[in-house]
Amino acid sequence: MKRTAGFTLVEVMLALLIMSGMMLAITQVLSSARTARDLIHNAQESQLAGPAILDLVARDLAGMVVANRPELDLLRVEDNAKFGLDADRIDFVTSTDSVLLTPNDAGTRYLRATTNEVGYVLKSNRDFEGEFLELWRREGFGVDDEPFEGGRFTFLHDRVRGFEVLVFDENGPDAEPIESWGIATADEEYRGLPVRIEVRLELELAPRLINQQSTYMPEQKRRVVYQRMIQIPQRLKDARAVRPVPVIPEILPVVPDGGGPGAAGGAGGPSGPGGPGFNQGLGDLPPGLDANVGDPFELPPGGGGGGGGGAGDIFGGGG
Repeated sequence: MKRTAGFTLVEVMLALLIMSGMMLAITQVLSSARTARDLIHNAQESQLAGPAILDLVARDLAGMVVANRPELDLLRVEDNAKFGLDADRIDFVTSTDSVLLTPNDAGTRYLRATTNEVGYVLKSNRDFEGEFLELWRREGFGVDDEPFEGGRFTFLHDRVRGFEVLVFDENGPDAEPIESWGIATADEEYRGLPVRIEVRLELELAPRLINQQSTYMPEQKRRVVYQRMIQIPQRLKDARAVRPVPVIPEILPVVPDGGGPGAAGGAGGPSGPGGPGFNQGLGDLPPGLDANVGDPFELPPGGGGGGGGGAGDIFGGGG
């Protein structure tokens, strides 16, 4: 019987089984590598986004405009909550340059303002309503009569789990936080400039592969909390203490110094009796100094005619 070369069914099935195992192992390795890459990318993104947002808030607060402004227009902090998440709001006027460009009236060029209205506001996330909040930065070009209203908004982050702003009117570990500040209906003590402000920002990593990522990282570990204590600079307090007030100067009427009557009061004499009228208005002379000693306008004896005293004696002739 002639034998032909080939594979049996068992050998073919065994080869397919080995190849399937190898492909499954390679697929799992690639999936794990991709998930780890996404986790690292999201962690780096949140680690950069959180400090960047807090740096922006600290920069705006350091440039607050406080000189010659009402206490209720300096700083406003509102304690809010949305869907059970902290959604505080903070508004003030800052001297930092505007981030958004504003066209002029003619539309020929874009302008930046050196003094702007700034605020940080949270809104509901449009894609995950009830789960996350969106953080926006409000900026108004220049300053108007309503510094805490209007303006344009810039998007900062869309997966915010909480934004809490606490105000302190004193330093120390026992200082009690104040949740609302600068509101007309609140206590009058909680207005003006506080001592420090603490901002707490909680972000959640945005999973690119939700199903796979949930397996490797629980939801609690995907949340990152950032805190920043911002001390109000002393220069702002000094600028608040010194309040320049414009005043129109009062111009007093001119009062004669009495030199005229003295000059006409003396009637000619040998030595110019009108001298006392000339000296009036010079102020008190030093002790021991006689006004007639060394007087450059005094004439020699017998030289004072009917010209009287005072400066006119130098033009008087003899006799």
